[in-house]
Amino acid sequence: MHNDQPQQLRRSSIMQVILIRLALALALGLAVVSALIWAGFLDIPNRLNPFTPLRVADEVNGLTRWKLSRLERDRGQCLTVLDGSRISHRAVPDRVSEDGCGLSNAVEVSRSAVSLSGSFTATCSLTVAWALFEHHILLPAARDHLGQAIVRVAHFGTYACRNINHRAGGRRSEHATANAIDIAGFVLADGQQITVKDDWAGGDERQRAFLRALRDGACRFFDVVLSPEYNEAHHDHFHFDMGSYRTCR
Repeated sequence: MHNDQPQQLRRSSIMQVILIRLALALALGLAVVSALIWAGFLDIPNRLNPFTPLRVADEVNGLTRWKLSRLERDRGQCLTVLDGSRISHRAVPDRVSEDGCGLSNAVEVSRSAVSLSGSFTATCSLTVAWALFEHHILLPAARDHLGQAIVRVAHFGTYACRNINHRAGGRRSEHATANAIDIAGFVLADGQQITVKDDWAGGDERQRAFLRALRDGACRFFDVVLSPEYNEAHHDHFHFDMGSYRTCR
């Protein structure tokens, strides 16, 4: 019995050494592959290349959100991504504000792949997230659930210098920096209107499934997604933002 213990310790030590060497070899291999990709010696698709900018039309994968997060700190790259999308936009100057309601890295959007109920100003990263949502979630969901195209999106806006839930105290809403958008409804190609207020619970089965597909799909791109299931304040709209928290409700 006592003779077995040193042998077991030796085996354990050998296994630890083997695992450490394997981990080091893997890390070295990843570093070499990354260097080859960075230098351009390995030609891989843009969607699988962690060093290339995001493209809205690329198939969504595990790198999409990471590439999207980089745009919050890189104005030039973010605008380049938008230039390659179907978003009609123009950059707006930063606006410093001591009341927590300034603008940074923002754009004015006049149209996307569909018409909008009004132009809006939003952070560039929020706008890219909207472009991703529209391309990969909204338009396909309309075809899958409703059998026709979306031609117009109705929204309640993006920028509002206020606190969360319009409270007198507390922290600022993401709307205070144009980092959120509230979506109220949609117009289909045949003129039919679908609204969060009337159709989340009251619509037919296809309309309800469509709206839930939008809520669930939005969570792939936006940090916070709130629907009527969250609270009464959201009974008539979806809230999408790119804030510092993550929730999908």
